[in-house]
Amino acid sequence: MEHSAAATQRHHGARPTVLAELRGTRWERLAGRSVKDELRSNLIRKLRAGEDLFPGVLGYEDTVTPAVVNAVLSRHNFILLGLRGQAKTRILRQLVHLLDEEVPYIAGTELHDDPFAPISAQGRQVLEECGEATPIAWLPREHRYVEKLATPDATVADIIGDIDPIKAARLGTSLGDERAVHYGLLPRANRGIFAMNELPDLAGKVQVALFNVMQEGDVQIKGYPVRLPLDVLLVFSANPEDYTARGKIITPLKDRIGSEIRTHYPRTIEDAMAITTQEAWLRREDDAETPPVHVPSFVAEAVEEVAFQARDDTRVDKHSGVSQRLPITLLENVVSNAERRALTLGEERPVARVGDLYAALPAVTGKIELEYEGELKGAEAVARDIVRRAIGQAFGRLAPRLDTDDVVAYFDTDNQLRVPDQVRTADLVEVFAAVPGLLDAARSLVPGGSADEVAAAAEFVLEGLHARKLISRSEERGYAAADLETAAAAPRARWN
Repeated sequence: MEHSAAATQRHHGARPTVLAELRGTRWERLAGRSVKDELRSNLIRKLRAGEDLFPGVLGYEDTVTPAVVNAVLSRHNFILLGLRGQAKTRILRQLVHLLDEEVPYIAGTELHDDPFAPISAQGRQVLEECGEATPIAWLPREHRYVEKLATPDATVADIIGDIDPIKAARLGTSLGDERAVHYGLLPRANRGIFAMNELPDLAGKVQVALFNVMQEGDVQIKGYPVRLPLDVLLVFSANPEDYTARGKIITPLKDRIGSEIRTHYPRTIEDAMAITTQEAWLRREDDAETPPVHVPSFVAEAVEEVAFQARDDTRVDKHSGVSQRLPITLLENVVSNAERRALTLGEERPVARVGDLYAALPAVTGKIELEYEGELKGAEAVARDIVRRAIGQAFGRLAPRLDTDDVVAYFDTDNQLRVPDQVRTADLVEVFAAVPGLLDAARSLVPGGSADEVAAAAEFVLEGLHARKLISRSEERGYAAADLETAAAAPRARWN
């Protein structure tokens, strides 16, 4: 029968505070349940309920997410392999939502010992001394996740622990006593999740200590064998280049990692735009006097295409990758430039334009690592060329439905068009009206659009034709006819 005190506690919704009150509860029935079993059980419940397992992680529904689910269902320690900016850390941190909201532990124990199955000498001693009056504390799920960035200077003491002579002296015991150990990050993650980012950067001897804990549950600290039967899920992240080709990971540790899951950049422009829109700081309600910036869809698409073009550019280091943070920060800078223009010229509504991408080049140059060829040309020149090609690629997807023959013909007859800088976007409609067919093409992009949207669309058409080498553009002449060399090359240019 249940203790009356325990029944009273549950009736009033209070949490047990001593071991006697835990008797007869689900926690006694779950005594000894591993954290991997806990994760598996909660995952099964979420799958049956159709819940979103990793909110905010887009583009992985058919690739990475099923692999992570399989790893958890298999009770595997696993590693996420991928280049920077592929949401690896976000996925690992969201694993905490597969844990119970809170779990009981013996109050004051460093390893958060299960009251019904303590693993540390400290926990066993408290249980022996206090019996049914053993004090109980509650550990929320957020405190059951421990994360560490692997660095070459990380030591076994940092991760596993070290002998503490002062602790031994205070306890009046020898250095070989388990109670003299000062525990590192991994033991303190007991009954939780331990995540190690950039695993191959960890020194070899620390990797050896990790796989000893994973497999045998023990480790030698300063020559003293210490038994650590930890209950923990170990998850890792790494760059594929470091994990495989360079041999920075020791084979026994790699062999003990149950699942190796490859992440990737967004595979479609739609997924990529959804991620960027979700992550970028676009709603700037900090100042009520600043109206929100309108970002036309063709501008957002051109921003996202910059990342796709950079990843395919031979001048950009493929091993480093091009983070999804590039289009996120680029879009933020594009919005800021539109904001600055509106504030300077007194526009009622800021509208982002493709020209803002060139003003936002600092968001590109800092996100790409260049190969030798790119370094010779310079980061800004490479970034400007990538932006131009991105605009052309975005324009190319819309070109089949646009009639731009009259626009090209206008410039082929030795006409030029200079677009003034310090002019309100809506007023540019009058400037663009000088080019036959340009506003008609623009209006087909933004049916029923306002004057500023039509002007932004017209600029996009001109930039797209320039990117496709059908017209030219220079700082001195503005838009003009394509020179003979680029005009001859234009038919051979391929735009998907």
